Parts: sequence; C-alpha cells; structure tokens
Amino acid sequence: MKNQKTIKQEVSISGIGLHSGKRVTLTLKPARSNYGIRFARTDLDTPVEIPASVGNVHSTTLATTISLGGVRVSTVEHLMSALWAMGIDNVVCAVDGEEVPILDGSALPFAQLIRKAGVKSLRSPKKYLVAQKTIEIREGSKWAVLRPSREFRIRYSIDFPHPVIGKQDFEFSSSTDFLKEIAPCRTFGFLKDVERMQAMGLALGGSLHNAVVLDDTSALNPEGLRFENEFVRHKILDAIGDFSLIGYPILADVELHRAGHDLQTRLVHELIKTPDAYSIWVPRSDEAFESQFCLTTAAYAL
Repeated sequence: MKNQKTIKQEVSISGIGLHSGKRVTLTLKPARSNYGIRFARTDLDTPVEIPASVGNVHSTTLATTISLGGVRVSTVEHLMSALWAMGIDNVVCAVDGEEVPILDGSALPFAQLIRKAGVKSLRSPKKYLVAQKTIEIREGSKWAVLRPSREFRIRYSIDFPHPVIGKQDFEFSSSTDFLKEIAPCRTFGFLKDVERMQAMGLALGGSLHNAVVLDDTSALNPEGLRFENEFVRHKILDAIGDFSLIGYPILADVELHRAGHDLQTRLVHELIKTPDAYSIWVPRSDEAFESQFCLTTAAYAL
C-alpha cells in the first residue's frame, strides 16, 4: 500500500522575498497523517495556519498567493512543486513574513531542503484524485484542458515574441526526472517589466540571482540558461505547484498553452466544483496502483 509521507525532521532556509525584498525564513516541520500541507505565519502575535488549498487562493498576479482571514502567504508555487515531487503529503511550512523566499527562482533549493530533512512514511494510505471527465477553459489564444489519464502528465506550450524564447513546448510525465529536468528551471521576466514593477513597489527582491532577466535581445544572466527551453520547463514547475493545491496527487492529462497561474487555478476550481468530474481513489496495494487496470470503477475506495 502506498502510504502518506511527511518529513523526518525540522529544517529551515532563509532568503529574500521576491516582491517585498525583505529577508524571510522558511521552516518545514513534520506533520501527522491527513494533516495536509499548511502554511503558518509565525511573525504574527497570534500565529495563523493557512491550508494549501485552491479554495484559499487569494491572488494569481505574478505568483500564487493563498490567504485565510485576511492573512496571506505569497509565492507558494515553487515550494509546493518541490513537495509534490518529493511525495510529501503532510507538513507545516512556517514563514516569518508574507512570502516564501524566492531563493534562486527555481524549486531545486526546496527539493534539496526536503531531502536534507528526510522523508518519513506514515501509516495512513495515500489518496489520489482521479479525473473522470474532460474540463476545458479557453480565453482568446490561451487554453487549459484536463482529461482522464492513468498518470499525471502535463504538455505545456508557450509563445513569446522574443528571440531567446519564441515558441517552446515540453511534456512532463511519470518518466520525467523532476529533480534534474524541472526543478532547476528558474522564473523569468523582462527587464522593462521589472523596472516598471519596482518603480511601483513590486518585485523589490527580483535580481539576476533569482530570475532569468531578459532585455530586448538576450538573457542578462552572466551564467546563461540552464536549459535552452528553461522557460517552458519553469512553466511546468509552476503548473505542478498550482495543481498540487488540489490537496491530493492527481491522475490526469493536462494540456496548457500560454496558461499561467490564473488559468491553471481556474481549471482546478472548475474540476473541484464538478462532482462527477473526479473520484478520490485509495490504492489497495502497490500492485493495484501499478496495474494498467487500476483506474477501473472496481478499484476505487471512496
């Protein structure tokens, strides 16, 4: 039986908040079965815990922000993506500010932090959300489509009128090595936009140390790109983080074109509010999970 997981020990990491420019410390703490992933604001007089749930998404502008009772935590997607990749179901993510630190702009430092903490198997079985119907959202030249599948797969395509980016596509599936092929990919932005946002008091922590920054013709980072198509790979990293806010590992085939946080979050909302579009499945054994027939009706344990 595939069981839920948490981390073995408490671990911390500090860095700059992308938007505030302030130093913030993230501490991951072990949690019990069925606790889920929760963000705890420890800088407040009365600490507040915010479940990492799509129902708590407050904003998708520039990053994914969750909130509860007026208390918020922003830029959760890179950490959520790493937690998903490392199989963590239950953990407290304590932050002493309004943001998760941006670190190098990728998910790799978070994955390394989780690896340092160690992974602990719990007694309760892992639950999966299995897509049962096709859900589709289109908005002009952008679209997001989710279809039933025996695995979690994302096909992402982007199209930017920039000589370094242009048209890119990438497919993520169960055979993709997340830690090597997705986790190192950094967020990116355009110099003119960064300068404009910083003049407005936004993206104050943005720099060449935590993002790929492009002028009109090239990437300004001295070390260059980590992958030729680092941009679309990072979009997949973000999408995994957004889909992990469902609260369960998901089995679905997802196709995204120029989607971004907003469209991805709306797709998840549409899925969740459609009761016959999914089922919650608990594999009775590892063999059931691996079987090509594992998604037949008889295999579900609701």
